[in-house]
Amino acid sequence: MGSIKPSEASKMVRGEDRGVIGLARKIDLLTADSNRLDTEVQGLSLHRWEHPTEPTSYMLAPSICLIGQGRKQVVVGEDAFVYDASHCLITSIDLPVVSRILEASPESPYLGLTMEIDLRTLSQLVLEHPAPVGRSSANSLGIAVSGVTGHLFDAFNRLLDLLSHPEDIGALAPLIQREIFYRLLMGEQGPRLRQIAASGQHGYRVVRTIEWLKQHYSKAMKIEDMASRAGLSVSAFHHHFRAMTSMTPLQFQKRMRLSEARRLMLTEHLDASRAAFEVGYESPSQFSREYSRMFGAPPMQDIRRLVQQSA
Repeated sequence: MGSIKPSEASKMVRGEDRGVIGLARKIDLLTADSNRLDTEVQGLSLHRWEHPTEPTSYMLAPSICLIGQGRKQVVVGEDAFVYDASHCLITSIDLPVVSRILEASPESPYLGLTMEIDLRTLSQLVLEHPAPVGRSSANSLGIAVSGVTGHLFDAFNRLLDLLSHPEDIGALAPLIQREIFYRLLMGEQGPRLRQIAASGQHGYRVVRTIEWLKQHYSKAMKIEDMASRAGLSVSAFHHHFRAMTSMTPLQFQKRMRLSEARRLMLTEHLDASRAAFEVGYESPSQFSREYSRMFGAPPMQDIRRLVQQSA
């Protein structure tokens, strides 16, 4: 993780053109030699890579992901989403994803940002601003790629400008973030976001079940219990869960388990058998088979590769 020097940042970012070029320059300066920078703005992180990356798995919270330079792929279930500097990725629910940087080089590094969506603020905006007449969407999948408007670029540029004036972040960052959420809500992905903010809708019920799953993914799960928790029939729950996540509940749980096991082996140095039991597997051999199918190599071989890449 890098650090920000406000005096240096202000010299570079002041007077930049609004838009993608300005965004890229600011991320370039602020990340310096860091691959990831968690900023003082709540939920906002900046990313820099100077080479394409191997697929990496993690849980992606409801977020908007923007690129200033480069190209990235995010895979959810069997669906792949590719976006670049003219598009953004929006997720409305927590999802186990596999992502990789497609375009990056030392001369033209990948420069991007991720900002988590505050669902409480989003819910307030839903109440204050009803959906535009005729605006609806038949697609309920909790992830999408959209074109980026000038309004969004302008708001994110102003948000990054605050990083060179940290004394203003507490007062002004929430206002700019609220503007960003408003722009998203009133844009083409508004229906996707509204379905998870209204408590009476199926999307909201699935989201609440996913939150429970995140806390109990290592336990044995029955689809009937999940459906009951969501207040839906088994068939309705299965349908809405798959429509929003592109996975069945069991596939979703498996991906969470394997991603967490990978993290345990990489960061806490657990061996494969211990990691398997920690995330709920009873059979190390089954764990190894499923891990290999997801990550392309057996557990310890995959971890050695990741360590070598980060060295």
